Amino acid sequence: MRDPHRYHWHDQGFRPPAFNDLVIYQLHIGTFFGAQRARGRAKFLDVLDKIDHLVRLGVNAVEPLPVDEVEFGPSQGYNSADYFSPDPDYGVDSTDAALDEYLVKVNRLLAGRGKPSLAKADLTGSMAQLKVMIDVLHVYGIAVLFDVVYNHAGPFNGDGHGLYFFDLLANPNGAGNNNNDSLYFTDQSVAGGLVFAYFNQDVRQFLINNALYWVQEFHVDGFRYDLASEIENHGGSRFCQDLTGTVRFVQPSAPQIAEYWNDDRRRAVIAPPDGLGFDLAWHDLLREKLRGIIADASAGGSGPLDMQGLGRALAFPPTDFPSLFRAVQFLESHDDVHVGSRARIPALADPSNHRSFFCTSRTRVATGILLTAPCVPMLFMGQEFLEDKQWTDNPDGSTNNLIFFDGLDPHRGDKQMQDFYRFTQELVHLRLRHSALRGENINVYYANNANRVLAYHRWLERLGRDVVIVASLNEFTFDQPNYRLGLPQAGRWLEVFNSDVYEDFGRRQPHGNGGSIFADGQPMHGFSTSAGIVIPANSILVFAKDAGDLGRVLIKSRLVTTIWIISVRFGPLCGLKSDISRGPRSARTGLMQRSIRPERYLVRPWPAGWAAPCGLAFCILI
Repeated sequence: MRDPHRYHWHDQGFRPPAFNDLVIYQLHIGTFFGAQRARGRAKFLDVLDKIDHLVRLGVNAVEPLPVDEVEFGPSQGYNSADYFSPDPDYGVDSTDAALDEYLVKVNRLLAGRGKPSLAKADLTGSMAQLKVMIDVLHVYGIAVLFDVVYNHAGPFNGDGHGLYFFDLLANPNGAGNNNNDSLYFTDQSVAGGLVFAYFNQDVRQFLINNALYWVQEFHVDGFRYDLASEIENHGGSRFCQDLTGTVRFVQPSAPQIAEYWNDDRRRAVIAPPDGLGFDLAWHDLLREKLRGIIADASAGGSGPLDMQGLGRALAFPPTDFPSLFRAVQFLESHDDVHVGSRARIPALADPSNHRSFFCTSRTRVATGILLTAPCVPMLFMGQEFLEDKQWTDNPDGSTNNLIFFDGLDPHRGDKQMQDFYRFTQELVHLRLRHSALRGENINVYYANNANRVLAYHRWLERLGRDVVIVASLNEFTFDQPNYRLGLPQAGRWLEVFNSDVYEDFGRRQPHGNGGSIFADGQPMHGFSTSAGIVIPANSILVFAKDAGDLGRVLIKSRLVTTIWIISVRFGPLCGLKSDISRGPRSARTGLMQRSIRPERYLVRPWPAGWAAPCGLAFCILI
C-alpha cells in the first residue's frame, strides 16, 4: 500500500501549451541519455540531465515512449504487462549509491527555479522518480504527454504477475488454451499481443481509469494513443468515445492524440457520435511527400522535383481533417527510423556523405518546412542536431545506434551537429515568436517543379502578422538575377530567417538578402506587388512584416534589424502581443489555400500589455 498524495509537487501554476502552440519532442527513456543507455536501461531521472538542452531547443512538450512495466526488456514499451506500474528498469534502486547523486541534481534544478528541495525519501521507487521527472519538466515549462497502448497488451510469455494472469482462467502457453477465457482479452491479436475485450464495460473502465491515474496522480498533461485505429478495428469505437470524453471532462487542456491509420482519417478527430473524439492525430501526408522529395533530390542534378505535390501536402484538402492543426506532422518517429526501418533524414539527403553540404542543406529544408507548416510538429530524439543513425531500444552494450550527444561538445564535438542544433533551436523559437506560423491559414501560391522552388504565405485572419516562406531544393543560388516572387503587401519585409547562415556557421559569408527586401514590383502570383529575392542553394527563407512578438514592441525603431540579430543569437524570446486589426487585404489566390478560423480552445492568447524582461533588456542595451 502507498499514499498517492505523498509526493509534494512543485508545478503549481503550470499550464500545458495550447494545442496549436505545441512543439513535441519524442524520446525513449531507456536510450535517451544516461550511464545505462547502452543497455537500454537509462533512468527517468537521466532525462533531467538534458533539460537545459530541451529548454534551449524550445520544445514545450516531451512524449516518452510507453513507460509501463513490461515482461521482458529492454523494450520500446509497446508490450505492456502491468498498466499501473512504471517500468522498474527505469528506476534507481534505493540502495544504489547513485541515488544520492541524482538527488543533488534534482535539487540543483529545483533551486534554479526557486523551488524547495526534496529529501532522499521523495526519490524512493520508480513511481516517485517518474513523478520527479514530470515535476521538474513542468517547473522548466515543458509538458509531458504519455504514449499509452490500449489496443493490446503483451505478448505474455509466462510472467505470473502480468495482467494476463490476474484471473488465471487461461494460460497462453497451455495446450488448446482459449484466450477468450481471459478476464481482460479476446483471442484476437495486434502486434503479437492480445486485444482487449472492449465489449466488456469493466475492461473499458479499467483502461479509462489507467488514463485518469496518469493525469491525476502523475500530473501527465496529455496522451498519444498507440494504434487507435486497431482499437476501432476490434470493436472499440465506443471505448474511444468514452475514453476521450472522460479525459476531456477531467482535464480539458489535455491534448489527446490518436495514431489512426484507417481510411477515413477525419473520423479520429471529430466529435461523437460520428467520430472518436480525439483532439489531434498523427498524419503522414507531409512526411511521405517530403521524404520522397528529399530522396529524389539526393540523386543530384537539376531535374524537376514535385514541388506542386509538396504544396498540396502542406495545405491538404479540408475534407481530410476539419482543421490543419488537428494533424501532428513529423519526418521521423520511433517507428520510422528504428533499426531495420527507414533512413534518418540526413542519411536520406545524401546517402554517400552524411556531413556534406548537400546533406546538411537538404535536411535543413525538410526540417524548416515541417516547422513552418500549419500543424503540430514533432521531432524525434537526435533529429534536432543532425543525428544520422537509426536507433534501437536494445543496443546490447553497443553505442553504434545511440544518439550522439557528444557531437554537441563545444570542444571535441561535431561542428555540423552544433550548427544544425543552432538552426533547429532558432527555427523553433521563430515559430513560437511568429503567431502566424502557429495559425491555421496557408496559401501555397507558388510551386515551380523545374526550378525546385516553393513559396507559401501564412497569416492571422483580421490581424495580419504576415509571414512568407520560400523553400528551394535547387543546387544553385538564384542571385543573377534575383528570383522574383509575389508578396501580399508592398514595402519592407524583414528576412527573419535564412537557413544558409547555418552552413559552417560563423566561418563563411552566407548568401541572402542582407536582412530585408523591398516589395515594390509589378503584381505577381495573385498579389498586388512583388520583389526580387536572393534564394541560396538548398535553403529555406522566412520573410515577415515584423520581427515577431518582441519586434512589434520595437518595430518603429530604425535599429530593428540589429535587434532582430541580437534576439536570434541570444536564445528564446517571449514578448508582448499587440495585434491590431488592419484594413482590406490584398487578394489571396494561389495553388492551394486554407483559411479557417482556429477553434477557440486551440488559441491561448498572450496577456496584452506584458513585455518580456528580455525585450526590455534589449531596449536598454541599444
